[in-house]
Amino acid sequence: MVKGAGVGRPRANGAAASRPDARQAVLDAAGELFTGAGYAATTTRAIAERAGLRQASLYYHFPAKEDILAALLAGTVRPSLVLAARLVAGDAPVAVRLWALAYADIGLLGGARHNLGALYLLPEVGSANLARFRAERAELKAAYGDLLAAAGVVPAAVRTDLVFGLVESIAVIRRDDPELDVEAHTREGADGVVRLAGLPEPTEELRARGHALLATSTD
Repeated sequence: MVKGAGVGRPRANGAAASRPDARQAVLDAAGELFTGAGYAATTTRAIAERAGLRQASLYYHFPAKEDILAALLAGTVRPSLVLAARLVAGDAPVAVRLWALAYADIGLLGGARHNLGALYLLPEVGSANLARFRAERAELKAAYGDLLAAAGVVPAAVRTDLVFGLVESIAVIRRDDPELDVEAHTREGADGVVRLAGLPEPTEELRARGHALLATSTD
């Protein structure tokens, strides 16, 4: 068991293991342990105890530890992927759509309870079981590329790499600075994405339109 992984709640079994919140409890516990103690050092037993479940009950929701990792990683990319599809298909100015996507994406990674973006560097992410996550992450990156191409950015491929790297860098910054002002970083990061694209300097009007676009895109 991982050192420091104390039991937070009485362990559950039977019907309690199938509660709607049991699966989320496992994900919360795993997110804390994976980003704290480390993925390799964390056992399913430690996760189950932190979640208040028996180890056998954990397997009711996740057959293996890697399946938990897959679910956690999916949560870091799918909301942004859904938003990206709407923004790419939208008709607002490209700079506004690009700013909005970057703002939401950085905010998702930076504002999550646990710094799950830091798990992207795990060697396990290259496993066959994580292929769907890798494909979805690549699709999200491609959406940034689509917006850059729509803005006439050249070379779009290089700028896409830089933009996507800037968005995901919040995971490393958050790891090094737990007291990070996430909102300030999110705003400045979105501004930086627009600058990297070579578009006009972000203004308060652009930011306001970006926020308004996000409000309508997430309804």
